[in-house]
Amino acid sequence: MTEQDVVELLTAQHEEIFALLARLKAGENGKQELFTELVRLLAVHESAEEEVVHPVAGRARFGADADIVQPRLEEENAAKRALADLYDLGVDHPDFDARLAKFADAVAEHAAHEETEEFTLLRAQFSTSQLQRMAGSLRAAEAVAPTRPHPHTGESAVANLLAGPPLAVFDRARDAVRDWRHNQDT
Repeated sequence: MTEQDVVELLTAQHEEIFALLARLKAGENGKQELFTELVRLLAVHESAEEEVVHPVAGRARFGADADIVQPRLEEENAAKRALADLYDLGVDHPDFDARLAKFADAVAEHAAHEETEEFTLLRAQFSTSQLQRMAGSLRAAEAVAPTRPHPHTGESAVANLLAGPPLAVFDRARDAVRDWRHNQDT
């Protein structure tokens, strides 16, 4: 079995995101827990992409420029704002489901652009071993990424490198307190 490369890793994460969105839209039990997991996955995923993948794609020789990378960054920043708004709104709000459906459509469109444009570029530009090493860099970035959306930090790699670790520590402390309280209630 070969080591997973960055495109395979990100595509698998997209599938996990779509599955969580589908479960939320279907109204499964545990809506708050599902949404919390979606928020965590999306925040970590997008932060790591902005830190590792988009800068590499932006420097690739086969035409990756603002026409491919910049729209993805703008979509991700809009998604951070929408996700933060959904988080603030709460899963019990009457508008949550309608806003979630609109958000899910935007996420699907964003992922399709990444997979057909940016991931295709990465496969054309880099060797299998380079893509596997990039997956390792992505996993490392995910390990220190915030677990909640922070739309005011920006979408650049520099912004993620500077703001990400302190926000991640704060987010993970909040997550631990939330989990502790949840365990005390059950």
